[in-house]
Amino acid sequence: MALWIVLGIILIIIFVIISLYNNMVHLRLKVKNAWAQIDTQLKRRFDLIPNLVETVKGYMNHEEKTLTQITEARNKFTSASDISDMSDANNSLTNGLKSVFALAEAYPDLKANTNFMSLQKELSDTENKIAYSRQFYNDTVQMYNTAIMTFPSNLFAKMFGFKEEKFFEIIDSEKENVKVEF
Repeated sequence: MALWIVLGIILIIIFVIISLYNNMVHLRLKVKNAWAQIDTQLKRRFDLIPNLVETVKGYMNHEEKTLTQITEARNKFTSASDISDMSDANNSLTNGLKSVFALAEAYPDLKANTNFMSLQKELSDTENKIAYSRQFYNDTVQMYNTAIMTFPSNLFAKMFGFKEEKFFEIIDSEKENVKVEF
């Protein structure tokens, strides 16, 4: 009889470990999927940027610094190796795009240009999707990190190689309004 009780307890422990492991795998995959959604929207944004830059170049020849910043940030993102580098590049790109749209206010012909308006709308829609995707990613990372840090799953998380994921963060300079000076 004691043997059956011991076997029952062992089976329950094995079932709990398998359940915890499967839950952590499920959450890790959700984090990867959430990042893929951000990456998809960022790719869309990057595909729109060359068109925006070309449209703006004709109107703002002396604003080359802003256009160069956008191009460099876009290139920095494509060569980024981890989420932290990607987050930094994204923040630089967002600041550059804010500057372009703020400068457009000073160029009525550019502001009225159909191509520019269309690109601005597409980028605005994409920015909204990026914001939503970033929020979803961070929510998913929070669930995953909570799962691997709370008892009893934390006992097995390190053993099975589960590591804490980083949040997609906004730097303080991105939260500030863009200042345009002439």
